[in-house]
Amino acid sequence: MLTQIISIAKAAGTIILSYYDNPTELSKKEGGSSLTEADLKANEFIVNKLSEHYREIPTISEEAEMIPYEKRKNWERFWLVDPLDGTAEFLERNGEFTVNIALIENGEPIIGVIYAPAKSLLYYAEKNKGAWKQENDQAPIRIFSREPNPTGKLTVVASRRHGSAELETFLENYDVQGTVSAGSSIKFCMMAEGKADLYPRLGPTMEWDVAAGDCIYRNSAPQGFRSTTLKYNKPDLRNTHFVIGLTTDTIFKGALKDKGVKK
Repeated sequence: MLTQIISIAKAAGTIILSYYDNPTELSKKEGGSSLTEADLKANEFIVNKLSEHYREIPTISEEAEMIPYEKRKNWERFWLVDPLDGTAEFLERNGEFTVNIALIENGEPIIGVIYAPAKSLLYYAEKNKGAWKQENDQAPIRIFSREPNPTGKLTVVASRRHGSAELETFLENYDVQGTVSAGSSIKFCMMAEGKADLYPRLGPTMEWDVAAGDCIYRNSAPQGFRSTTLKYNKPDLRNTHFVIGLTTDTIFKGALKDKGVKK
């Protein structure tokens, strides 16, 4: 299954790149994000391929019609798809956009594939099989995240477009030695390969934004699994905030509830 999903993600990336030299914004979605022909064509391809190969597994995609919670609340397995994560980066042609496909089983992401077509860069993970990175056609290499350490010197990865005063205040609770910015789900991948220690996102995201990256990060430990607080198949599919890189019991919850309070 993982091999098939990688193939689908790469083919969707080829479709996206066919629009890369002349990207056109079709409209603005609720919340202000852009919609392009590349979003729609990639979505159509991925959803059709998943239905063709895995007819028994339903799909939730950013660019498809939303499925009511009453219909999906008892789903044990389903796909979460963001066909073009980082549409703003795509429109600016900076390469930091991805195809995200994840398989959720009993509320947990068990397969995650992230493909950055402009960079020919692939990340993927499967539960109990580790997290992997492949550049161009080179052999895949296994990647490992750093051990969460909230009291050490930290490198923080932050969204290129979603910085805030709240984030700056939150980071005052930690010994930050450097901050790097990235677009789309590449931030999860930087965490998974040990390029950063902490990824705080204090603003809202949707489940399809995070599922594939969450899977890759969870499976990036040398032994066992990394812990995250992300949940799936919630009634509105929205995440209010999350912090990747700290175990559940080490997150400074006060900083999330009252950004003005320090340790």
